[in-house]
Amino acid sequence: MEYLVGVILGVVVAGFAKVIGFDRDRSFYPVVMIVIASYYALFALMGEPHHFTLEIEIAVGLVFAAFAALGFKRNMWLVAAAIAGHGFYDFFVHHALVTNPGMPVWWPGFCGTIDIVLGAWLAICLWKTPGPYGSSAVKR
Repeated sequence: MEYLVGVILGVVVAGFAKVIGFDRDRSFYPVVMIVIASYYALFALMGEPHHFTLEIEIAVGLVFAAFAALGFKRNMWLVAAAIAGHGFYDFFVHHALVTNPGMPVWWPGFCGTIDIVLGAWLAICLWKTPGPYGSSAVKR
């Protein structure tokens, strides 16, 4: 069920951002990436962190935030890759790296799915649209 909700919510968020015009601002998806990356640290705080759980979650979140910042400044394709990459991190890496007792059981499936949808959406926008997202705007 979390996968279906992730797909639907990912399409709704991206579609809403497109219709309202939020995604016209180059910073929209990098900020989304930073927010996405912060949730695991929040869960670590909620779950009584042990054995460096919070520190690991913050460190990994900072790596994704760095890709968001670098992508914003240099190439938005890095942001699309970071968002989708966070989805793969949710599915395949997080559980092997750290035990986070504050994280809901359904979170990796939900977050991984919505991340991949949003990353793919941004990649499609970059591929199809010259301008603030497209290949003509590699640097800012």
